[in-house]
Amino acid sequence: MPVEQKAHIKKRAMPGDLPRASERRKIQLRLLSWFARNQRDLPWRRDRDPYRIWVSEIMLQQTQVVTVIPYFQRFVKAFPTVAALAGADEQAVLRLWEGLGYYRRARDMHQAAQAIVSSHRGEIPQVPASLLSLPGIGRYTAGAILSQAFERRLPILEANSRRVLCRLYGRRDDPQRDPLRDWLWKLAEALLPARRVGAFNQALMELGALVCTPAAPKCASCPLADLCAAWRLGIQETIPFSPPPPRPLAIEEAAVVVRRNGAVCLGQRPKTGRWAGLWEFPHAPVQKGESHDEAAARFLPELTGFDVDIGAELMTLRHSITHHRIRLVCFEARHRRGRFYSQFYQQGRWVKPTELPAFPVSAPQRRLALMLVNPDRQRRLF
Repeated sequence: MPVEQKAHIKKRAMPGDLPRASERRKIQLRLLSWFARNQRDLPWRRDRDPYRIWVSEIMLQQTQVVTVIPYFQRFVKAFPTVAALAGADEQAVLRLWEGLGYYRRARDMHQAAQAIVSSHRGEIPQVPASLLSLPGIGRYTAGAILSQAFERRLPILEANSRRVLCRLYGRRDDPQRDPLRDWLWKLAEALLPARRVGAFNQALMELGALVCTPAAPKCASCPLADLCAAWRLGIQETIPFSPPPPRPLAIEEAAVVVRRNGAVCLGQRPKTGRWAGLWEFPHAPVQKGESHDEAAARFLPELTGFDVDIGAELMTLRHSITHHRIRLVCFEARHRRGRFYSQFYQQGRWVKPTELPAFPVSAPQRRLALMLVNPDRQRRLF
């Protein structure tokens, strides 16, 4: 590689150095042209409704597009407007969110909708400061909504666009930390065109999703390939920097389905913490030296106040939360005596198995509930 070309790459990669107007214009034209030809037909792109854009952006946080599409369609059918979402019962919102995970997103969006109705006449604010004051809306989400719905000249920076910019300018340092994080925001803002801002922001993300992928990027078909420092240096698959993942942590838990007169007991989790506000069959971690059935016999009176006879194992579930690998052994039990009392659960309720689909529960608990609703299903399937 010529010395002057290496110097050019090094100069562009320095923090504080932003591209010249001619380079910005080239990037803008190429990305917008590529996006016009290659963008995916996604349901939230068919209009500029800020509410639909907002719902999609919240759902897409840490969740793949293919997973989000059916959830989005069901959600906006049930709650087609901000007012409809604001007036909904939180349990109904959580039930429709079930399976997407990170349930705080749904609760924040519900609370934000209520704030929009009460303080903004039901209209999503177009002032960045007002939008940022709402629960669950940060700089990226505000920029995505305002640029796509209202053509406000605001940048976005998320995993896909961050990866594109790091590779384009050959940045090897950690994009999650300063000073690179701040520089990337400045770069994303500097690259914005005067018009079609929303389309440009989407194009940057779409390029990262379809071409500039985390593994095996399709550099040969990238409209920015000849401008890309990482591609010239052959380091595109090592950028951006990613710290090694934490070692998986194995956790053993037990759950108990308590039966009484044809009904089963559900507890509603606290308003904060993991799975806040969702319902579940009582469960807790197994302590060191305990068996799963010993753990169940210990924690069930603490969580419910019930005196029960622990019965047979129903099924074993395996699921993951971040780097935790959880094995949940589920038992059934017969209620002997005692009224529901708990310092952990908000409330308890006896429900018939056929009523279980109406209650929002976590994904592993839903698998247990499905087995109870359909007892003839082979348990090995779970």
